[in-house]
Amino acid sequence: MVKRKQDAENAASDNESDSERSLVDVDFEFFDPNPDIDFLALKRLTIQLFHDDAELLPVHDLADLILAQPLVGSSVKCDGIESDPYAFLTVLNMHLHKDRPSIKALTAYLLEKSSADPTLHSKLQSLLNPAALSAPSSKHVGFIFSERLVNMPVQIMPHMYRMLADEIQWALDDNEPYDFSHLIIISRVYRLTAEEAAELHADTPRTKRQKQSEASQGAGVYPFHPEDDIIRKFATHTLDYAFTRAQPRSEEAFGLDTSGRMMLIPTARLRDIAAALAEAFPQPS
Repeated sequence: MVKRKQDAENAASDNESDSERSLVDVDFEFFDPNPDIDFLALKRLTIQLFHDDAELLPVHDLADLILAQPLVGSSVKCDGIESDPYAFLTVLNMHLHKDRPSIKALTAYLLEKSSADPTLHSKLQSLLNPAALSAPSSKHVGFIFSERLVNMPVQIMPHMYRMLADEIQWALDDNEPYDFSHLIIISRVYRLTAEEAAELHADTPRTKRQKQSEASQGAGVYPFHPEDDIIRKFATHTLDYAFTRAQPRSEEAFGLDTSGRMMLIPTARLRDIAAALAEAFPQPS
C-alpha cells in the first residue's frame, strides 16, 4: 500500500553560480513492507547496518521477521511498489519473538556489546534476561530497525518516524503487542583522525552556502546518518562499540574506521523524536 508521496528537491540557493548549483528532483513513495518484493533489498540493508558483524546474525531470519508484520513499518521507493526499497524503518517486539533465531542472536549481541558500559549493560540485562523476556508483563522492548542507502536524503526520516509512532498507536488500539517500555536502536558511526578529517574536508565539494555556514569537520566520531545526533538527545544510554569481526586497521588502511552505536530510548519519547527530526530536517521548499 502506498502511504504517501514526498517531493524531495535539493537545490542550491538562487545567488549561487550555475557551476555550483545542483538540482535533484525525485518523488519518494512510502510503502508498507512487502514480502514479495523487498526481501533481497532488506537483507542487503541489514548487512549494511551490522557491517562486519552481519555474519554473527541470521540476517535471512531477521528480514523474514520484519516482512512478516506488514502493518507496522515503512519502506521508501522511487519507482513504484515493484521496485527495491532504498530505506526501511520498523520495530520488532523482542519479547514476542524471543525464540526466533535472529532475535536470540540480537539479544546476545546487545548484551555482549553493552558490557563495555556497566550501567547500560545492567539495564539491558534487566530488560532482556530470559526471565524478563518470558514474563507476562505488558511492557516489552522494541528493536527499531532503521537503515537506508547512503545517498537517501535525511528529510525522509521525520515522516518515517511519525508514521511509525502512528502505526504503533494504531496497533495498540487493536490490542496488538506493541506496548513497549523501551526502544533499542543500532546504527553506525565512523572515526576520523585529524589528518583524515583535513583530507576529507579538502576533497569534498561545497556550495557557497556550505562554505559560509559549515565548520570544518575535525577529528572525532560521527554518525553515518545525521538524524542519529538528534535521536541520541532522547536516549537514556548511548554506547559506541567496536565490531567483533572488524579487521585490525593499519596506518595504510583504506576506507572509514567504522563502528557500531546502540541507543536505549524510552518509548514515550518516540513522538518527541519525530517532532525534533521534523524541525531539524524540514522538507525543502
